[in-house]
Amino acid sequence: MHYLREVRGYSKLTIRSYDASLQEALGFVEIEQKNKKFVINLMPYRMHIAELNPKTISKKLSAIRSFTKYLNENGVKVTLQSDATLKVAKTLPKPIAHKHILEALHEASLQEKLIVIMLYTLGLRISELGAIELQDISEKWLRVTGKGNKQRDVPILEATKKLLDEYLSHSCAKKFLFEKKGEKLSENSLRYTITKVFERVGLKVTPHQLRHSYATSLLNGGAPIVDVSELLGHASMATTQIYTKLGSALKQENYHKAHPLCKGEQ
Repeated sequence: MHYLREVRGYSKLTIRSYDASLQEALGFVEIEQKNKKFVINLMPYRMHIAELNPKTISKKLSAIRSFTKYLNENGVKVTLQSDATLKVAKTLPKPIAHKHILEALHEASLQEKLIVIMLYTLGLRISELGAIELQDISEKWLRVTGKGNKQRDVPILEATKKLLDEYLSHSCAKKFLFEKKGEKLSENSLRYTITKVFERVGLKVTPHQLRHSYATSLLNGGAPIVDVSELLGHASMATTQIYTKLGSALKQENYHKAHPLCKGEQ
């Protein structure tokens, strides 16, 4: 867990998830030592979690594979048995329509507006938003620290910068953009803010959906996928390509709504 936090830069939430999965798995797996190597049989554990959602199972097994890789890299030779990859259907992200975001912002306070706008116009993860320090903000760019402590620069829209300046003129923040009693606001507090803002207009919205909205807006507007991938801080282009599939799905949906034959007309 120390390695995941200090070296890989994982969030507290992710580390807790890894820790819980490993603690649970160790209560079921069979471990044997053969010729100075450890063999971990996952079958008893896989049977225990077989009724769970496929995505949940995949995440739990991923934590075990990560731990096994860590052990091997640190001189403890480990192999896994019954480790067949579980295929999980990819679900398309659900972006929020621009008009709904504007509707929610109409009723929001200054801080609430800034939290929503930062996610929507910069494509940030909620962990990245919470970690923004005042020194990361320049006139036209924001220095973002993402997964694995990797840094990237994201351009700040003029309207976003204007809102930032207005917020900072009223804020007593000394280090972090969003602070409370000298400490940065927790991810849970930021998530609750998003929930509260959109509940007022009858919508259930997550911070990650605003990131999806940012990505799909850029791609639908003609931005090159390589640029969008860099702006999002994706380690692989394959992760960004799911948004192009979303664009295709929306085009197909619009086609079925618009074409006369699809409406049953002759």
